[in-house]
Amino acid sequence: MPVSVNSEEFAIREVIDAWASAVRAKDIDGVLAHHTQDVLMFDVPPPVAVRGISAYRETWPPFFRALTEGMAAFDITELLVTADDKVAFATALLRCGSGEELAKDDTPRLRLTIGLRKVDGYWKIAHEHHSFPAGS
Repeated sequence: MPVSVNSEEFAIREVIDAWASAVRAKDIDGVLAHHTQDVLMFDVPPPVAVRGISAYRETWPPFFRALTEGMAAFDITELLVTADDKVAFATALLRCGSGEELAKDDTPRLRLTIGLRKVDGYWKIAHEHHSFPAGS
């Protein structure tokens, strides 16, 4: 039986897809567009905890350089959304890595959990947690 997607889930998927597209395009304004000012991110590279939109912005230039210098993919392969009318979370798996890494193993490696809340009628990302399995 197909899984139905309600309007809140659809809107959240659009926000997350727009964010991932902006990451691939190295578009910092697009990456930040749907985040709260007090966003909290737990990231893979240091600093482990990034608090606030200004600090979040500062994490992206090194990642954009990696995308330019050989990272071959940043693709959501699975996205699950749970939402009510005010808060939501999403879990995702992403193919993320260099061409060499993906040639050895093309399975999704990056895990992503996103917490969202509705602000003035729009879904905003309030929390991101990025991780790789141990040994990656």
